[in-house]
Amino acid sequence: MLLTIERPFATVGLEQMYATGYGTHPLRSGRRVLPLGRLVVVLLLALAVGLGLAVVAHGGTTPVYSTVVVQPGDTLWSIAAEHYPSDDVRARVQDIESANGLGGPIIQVGETLRLPA
Repeated sequence: MLLTIERPFATVGLEQMYATGYGTHPLRSGRRVLPLGRLVVVLLLALAVGLGLAVVAHGGTTPVYSTVVVQPGDTLWSIAAEHYPSDDVRARVQDIESANGLGGPIIQVGETLRLPA
């Protein structure tokens, strides 16, 4: 192709473009994603985001517990006061009750209690 006065801005012909590996179509994969496939991808992404937000809202990790075996004379109040000296004992008694599924402050000697960290 020669540049002449009649064609000062000559363009590359389609034959030359195809010969060098450049097409006139945008770059696309040979496979098409069907609308159902797109729906599945969107739903999976929504599920992943929802689960991630639920984990963050719930606290993320499972609570850590230590255990104590009830000795003669122990009460929930004394156990809470001994293991959590700087905390509100009333709140900690409730925490121990809920962590162990207790309906009240009654515990038995030899019983193993989980203490929230």
